[in-house]
Amino acid sequence: MALSFRQTEILGIARHEGRVVVELLAERFNVTLQTIRRDLTDLSDAGLLDRVHGGAVIRTGVSNIGYEDRRRMHEAAKAAIGRACAQAIPNNSSMILNLGTTTEAVARELLNHSNITVVTNNMNVANILVANESCEIMVAGGALRRSDGGLVGDLTTDFIEQFKVDFAIIGTSALDHDGDLLDFDLPEVRVSRAIIRQSRQTFLVTDASKLERSAPVRLASLAEIDALFIDQPLPDALAQRCAEWQTAVFLATASE
Repeated sequence: MALSFRQTEILGIARHEGRVVVELLAERFNVTLQTIRRDLTDLSDAGLLDRVHGGAVIRTGVSNIGYEDRRRMHEAAKAAIGRACAQAIPNNSSMILNLGTTTEAVARELLNHSNITVVTNNMNVANILVANESCEIMVAGGALRRSDGGLVGDLTTDFIEQFKVDFAIIGTSALDHDGDLLDFDLPEVRVSRAIIRQSRQTFLVTDASKLERSAPVRLASLAEIDALFIDQPLPDALAQRCAEWQTAVFLATASE
């Protein structure tokens, strides 16, 4: 499919923001809502976007969005989530941070914490925390995934199982409306499950766009999570389930 200039621009916005909204696009390009809807339909038919109510999101299917694209998406929301999560972590504590651009945002907010121990299978997290001289960093072994600096595999799981820490800080690729955390890579999920097992409390950090995505591998349920840090309120039904599960929900808006 040959894209028009406007459709190319729309696709670029979607890759940067994670989603696009019909009304905002119509205003941006000074065209009718129907014109934008046709553009989104064409992009959906071409397999580039998935239509959702009021707009469209990047198509995920069974593979994740590239790391650099994910890093640039929802940057302000991730920074706010990272800040809120870090504020819930005291000095003199231990934690495991797994893969993901939002856990990296948490790492940036831990730079002023003192006397902390961080275990991670995320090379980016380790590189961020090198600047904190009061942080002991333990990096897992395993197969290095060059695309995002992640370490995965049986060696990584075995390493994680040597620890018992105060907090697990994990991300997810998708959050189903029934409360299931979903991801794309089974070896990565196995590591994340070990991280949950080896932690006294588990914090999930994710932006609300994950509620509009899907992935094929189940990681856990919010019922197993102690606290969720997110930038927008959950749907009412899921919020009620979290209350029943005693999963605390903390809203961290980008305006904070």
